[in-house]
Amino acid sequence: MIRLHRLGHPDEEYFLNPDLILSIEATPDTVVTLTTHSKLLVGESCEHVVAAVRAWRSSVIEAALPRRTRGQVNQLTLVRAAGVQPGGSDHVQEGR
Repeated sequence: MIRLHRLGHPDEEYFLNPDLILSIEATPDTVVTLTTHSKLLVGESCEHVVAAVRAWRSSVIEAALPRRTRGQVNQLTLVRAAGVQPGGSDHVQEGR
């Protein structure tokens, strides 16, 4: 959830699920249109709302990723496709 303030009420905050945001416009007040087609006038700028959504999405992704310790190294494995010869052509010729 992101924290916003209704236009003209800087002391009253409310929280909005960013997945409900359809668009954000500056007309010159910031108008947030939701997927329900409801419109909200907020005190924050468009840039602030976008930054709040970006930070929220980043936090969701970060929470979903496994944690790595500082000395831990990714374990990668080389996998070759079937029919590909090392140092040779990537094309497999049939019938010869």
